[in-house]
Amino acid sequence: MKITKFVHSCLLVETPDRVAIFDPGVYSAEAFDVDSLTRLDDIFVTHVHGDHCDPEFIKRLIAKFPTVRITTTEEAAAKLLAEGIKATTTPPTGATFFDSPHESIAPLIATPPQEIGVHYLDALSHPGDSHSFKETKAILALPVQAPWGSSARAIQLVLELKPQHVLPIHDWHWRDEARELMYERFEQVFSDNGIRFYKLQTGQPVEIAA
Repeated sequence: MKITKFVHSCLLVETPDRVAIFDPGVYSAEAFDVDSLTRLDDIFVTHVHGDHCDPEFIKRLIAKFPTVRITTTEEAAAKLLAEGIKATTTPPTGATFFDSPHESIAPLIATPPQEIGVHYLDALSHPGDSHSFKETKAILALPVQAPWGSSARAIQLVLELKPQHVLPIHDWHWRDEARELMYERFEQVFSDNGIRFYKLQTGQPVEIAA
């Protein structure tokens, strides 16, 4: 499985038989070269927030791949439909939902959005904006920083669930020097516990046996 991160929570996941994009949000749009993509089967949007769901970015993907499946929440599907984009709330073959509620960000935003966590190809789990989920596949896309959560809780969660591989997401808010420092600390803690942490760089894929 080849996985490429784009800036924030957006992941491109490629296998010989399937290609999917998770959370194509506004922070990731400029970094993603749609023209270079040769296949796209699925788009997963965990929730409606703009850093995970950018309709203009999604329209660019649809323009090149008009039959792509878009899977999301009822709330996000309604937002996309208002933009002329059709989405479903039923996961396709090879994907399942898991309970991964969006964390509270009150009083910044009073009510958290609907959210889905997605297990993909029985190998990768993307939880959206949550540190409250209780299951993961071998590869976990881990939100490492957020207004709604802490890096310490992110580490504790991994040590509780024990995935084999951890991919850092949701860290647009960090400047580059802070990201590098925190990645080093994450890597050390996880390696001491037999878990591999990947210091993802935008546009640079990693290969993980799934």
